[in-house]
Amino acid sequence: MNSVLLFSHHPILNSQIFDSFQDDTVVTSLSTIDAKTFSHSERYGLHSVRITLDTSWNRNQIVMIRERFAKYQIDLLYIPSLLPNNQTSLFVFDMDSTVIKEEVIDELARKHGVFEEVASVTKKAMEGGMGFDEALRLRVKHLAGLSIQSFKEVYDLLHLNDGMETVFQFVPSNGCKLGILSGGFSPVLELFSKKYPVDFFRANGLEEKGGFFTGQILGEIINREKKEIYLRKYANEFSIPLEHVVAVGDGANDALMLNAAGIGIGIHAKQGLKDQITNWIDFTNLSALVFLFENTF
Repeated sequence: MNSVLLFSHHPILNSQIFDSFQDDTVVTSLSTIDAKTFSHSERYGLHSVRITLDTSWNRNQIVMIRERFAKYQIDLLYIPSLLPNNQTSLFVFDMDSTVIKEEVIDELARKHGVFEEVASVTKKAMEGGMGFDEALRLRVKHLAGLSIQSFKEVYDLLHLNDGMETVFQFVPSNGCKLGILSGGFSPVLELFSKKYPVDFFRANGLEEKGGFFTGQILGEIINREKKEIYLRKYANEFSIPLEHVVAVGDGANDALMLNAAGIGIGIHAKQGLKDQITNWIDFTNLSALVFLFENTF
């Protein structure tokens, strides 16, 4: 049974739902939708409604209906199946601008006095002028001479994204695993994983000599392909089927892992990611993830 999940900071009215579903030329199953198919829930400052469907929607239908709900600042996710209560699920997150609000490399560059140089490489990469690997190597070169201590100083300035504290409380308490696959840097994730319930992480290593970084990446680069590979690897290691894997990210570098997961969600996602996925959250926050479980409604 497919589900449409709606999320809002405010109560979701039946009139808003029916108004958004008014044109049955968009979704052929609209005639089967009535108030009896609605289940309401309220948790962690968010309101949610689940609508069960006995037919499937394609991506164009989902996007069109989502746009209708957007006028009420209501987010919509289309989920083929909710997460089971009696089995372990896996949650995998990107780090920068997903788990945390900041982009760590930008903060390091500011501290090192090379923000403009790093930003120019980032801009070129986002415009398609170079690939992720090349852009990362160039940006890291600008960090040559940065002290190891700088990572701790920058780490202390980071903030969890809205709703992530709820996720850290709720997901482990439901017996689920949680990991981070980041195109950022291992020194930050090492500090982060000591404070928060992170079962595993992968990020880029940086070469250092005498307490200072050389400007070189150590080992493999965690790019879009590696994120998908590691998502599948950890799901296999934990014996968790992909349909019980939730992946969350904000940029195009996350597209492959989001599409590999049973439930892939963009959080305040950039357009480059939205163009490649089906589900994203624009108006609410990461607390919406707690409504993905069967026992929520």
